[in-house]
Amino acid sequence: MLIGFAGLGRMGRPMAAHLAAAGHTVLAYDPLAEQAPGQVTLVDTAATLAATPLTISMLPDGDSTRALVVEDLRSVASGHLHIVMGTVGPEIVRELAGLPGLAVIDAPVSGSVSMAETAAITTMVGATAEQFERARPVLATMTAAQFHAGPVGAGSTAKLAVNAVLAGLSQAVAEGILLAQAGDLDPATFYDILRNSAAGAPYVGYKQQAYLAPQATPVAAPVSLIRKDLGLALELAHRRRLTLPGAEAALAVLDDAIAVGLGEADMAEVLTALRRSNQLALHETPSTPQQTGARS
Repeated sequence: MLIGFAGLGRMGRPMAAHLAAAGHTVLAYDPLAEQAPGQVTLVDTAATLAATPLTISMLPDGDSTRALVVEDLRSVASGHLHIVMGTVGPEIVRELAGLPGLAVIDAPVSGSVSMAETAAITTMVGATAEQFERARPVLATMTAAQFHAGPVGAGSTAKLAVNAVLAGLSQAVAEGILLAQAGDLDPATFYDILRNSAAGAPYVGYKQQAYLAPQATPVAAPVSLIRKDLGLALELAHRRRLTLPGAEAALAVLDDAIAVGLGEADMAEVLTALRRSNQLALHETPSTPQQTGARS
């Protein structure tokens, strides 16, 4: 199949390569990419992708995704299917799905860059049953599991909910390490205990090096990206008049991390942000005056 692919970033690059390796002819567009991976063909304009029967976008935000669909894909042939795989939120996906001329579904993914490289990521799909079955063989070349979450927008909602949990878990691991160190535990020893405890989720296992040796570990998901996703999750929550105190707390820590220059660092660097804020608080907290006199 001839497939158009927009966005060759950390995740998009290996995903496009998997499509080509599976035998598809892949035309890719990314203004920042100097060369395409594997057998993928890099094209000069996004509008070139409109000549394909199926396109995929793995773009960083809603504005770039909207521009691609509204402007660059306006001349697609009847029956064209566009799959939004970037995390942009359900509202934008539903907006784009309501446009005439092409069908739009959402299939954001969960997993790290290393998992994308081995096609071990998971996708959550918002589509009709017929659209899901049409897209599933293509998605299966890039992902290990494909879940039909519901109608269009449901995949994006599922992704935001997953990342809200992920952000909270990331902060919880960082706080656990800080607490362990405060009690004179070796961080590596504590992490082994944590990984094998009831709290030892898969995330805890594969993020071990990112927490313990961040300078020597490649960035899997930057703080800025997780902050963007959590912000979208909270926008959805606020529209539905939900209060999510854990997500609000995690967002504040991510904002602190960005404020001290950690926006492009791995999300595990919330540990560094927490260490800095705690050290600052320690320096700013006045010591308690020593009480004198008889004890009651």
